[in-house]
Amino acid sequence: MNTELTDPMPERAIDGASLAAVLAAGIGALAMGLFVILHVAGVYSAPGLYGPAGGVSGRTTFAVLVWLAAWAFLHRRWKGEVPAPDRVSRMVRATIALVALGLVATFPPLWELF
Repeated sequence: MNTELTDPMPERAIDGASLAAVLAAGIGALAMGLFVILHVAGVYSAPGLYGPAGGVSGRTTFAVLVWLAAWAFLHRRWKGEVPAPDRVSRMVRATIALVALGLVATFPPLWELF
């Protein structure tokens, strides 16, 4: 019997390249939060790349560049690897934490601390 057709989840569905994409998303989300906090604290002011949006366009563009750079770096480093299940779960938990931190950093109540 051909298990490829009956098994919806192959045994090795997660490879290093896909894990790199997941973790890079968390890094990009954290970068966005950091750019917002640094802007509110007066440490960094991103240029307005699109007039009507102002500095938000610069902050989001730079966060996307951080995400792409992280993805490229991690992909190059991890491609062709088959990570152990415990490593996959650690990276997924790290990604969730990074996204949560990045999201919290973009909320105005946190800005008032600065």
